[in-house]
Amino acid sequence: MDAEEKSGEGVRAVERALDILLAFGPGDQALTAGELLKRVDLSRPTLYRLLRTLENRGFIVSSGEPQRFGLGASVAQLAHVWSTGLDVAALAQPMLQALWAQTGETVALLLHQGDHRVCVAELPSAQPLSFKRGVGHRDVVARGASGRVILAHLQAPEAHLPAGTEGDALRQRLQQVREQGYEVSRDELIKGAVAVAVPVFLGDGRVIGSLAVFGPSVRVDAACVRRFVELLKAQSARLSQALGRRG
Repeated sequence: MDAEEKSGEGVRAVERALDILLAFGPGDQALTAGELLKRVDLSRPTLYRLLRTLENRGFIVSSGEPQRFGLGASVAQLAHVWSTGLDVAALAQPMLQALWAQTGETVALLLHQGDHRVCVAELPSAQPLSFKRGVGHRDVVARGASGRVILAHLQAPEAHLPAGTEGDALRQRLQQVREQGYEVSRDELIKGAVAVAVPVFLGDGRVIGSLAVFGPSVRVDAACVRRFVELLKAQSARLSQALGRRG
């Protein structure tokens, strides 16, 4: 076997090893060899050989009888290095630019921070009649379309709900938002303004924030909202994928 053939075999082995690591999804604490074989196109001997190599380098850990495999500390180390250098606002610029060009309205990225959501990037509409909040603007996560669409996808939204009948009504609203995958508000925070928002997710499935379009009700009618929803969902999928989400 010449050097070029050896190099090709090495690249193929790396691809196969990466396929094994990428076979794990959110909620997969540990998988059996049989479960992995259903997700990767490998023979059983090749799978076990690569699993041993990955385990030796800390990317896989094995335990139990029957033997089960999970992601190891080396994966967490790489994830930490990646996340600490992550600038979500910069990463979202191509998606925001696309939305801005497609809608002609103000577009923004908002991130979840405790009981609030904060605007970290905004492209104001060039039209004379428009609405904008500004980078750094923060409001409680239970208010507005861009907040509620985040709240609806949190693991424990109850912690952010007001008490009494207001909280009960909001709980029902959040269920609808989860089912439809977007939220719309009219005249809620600014008179005459319409906001349309969709969630943005990290690779592990956790919601990190929202993408939103803001415009005046005289321009943003029901048909416009439907179009904005589809545009927002497409760009949110792009951003979530850039943040590590698959599928």
